[in-house]
Amino acid sequence: MVIRRIEAHSTNAHRTILSVVSAAASVLAHQGGWDEILLIGGPMLAIAGLLVLAKRRVDAAADAQTRAGDPAPTSGDGPRHRTG
Repeated sequence: MVIRRIEAHSTNAHRTILSVVSAAASVLAHQGGWDEILLIGGPMLAIAGLLVLAKRRVDAAADAQTRAGDPAPTSGDGPRHRTG
């Protein structure tokens, strides 16, 4: 008798788990495209935000260095040599 109750309970629990997994799969299967947009757009927005933050920090550091009287060389400037 005890074995049958355990089997019956196990079978019901298994069916419950399968129905929950099946329901979750059907919800996540296709939602009109908004979930795909989040999967692609979310990381893109995060990277764009980090780039904006990095640019602000670089610009602030360049402004601070310019105010200190030591202008930073631009990307086209090479080493400065004095002639004469």
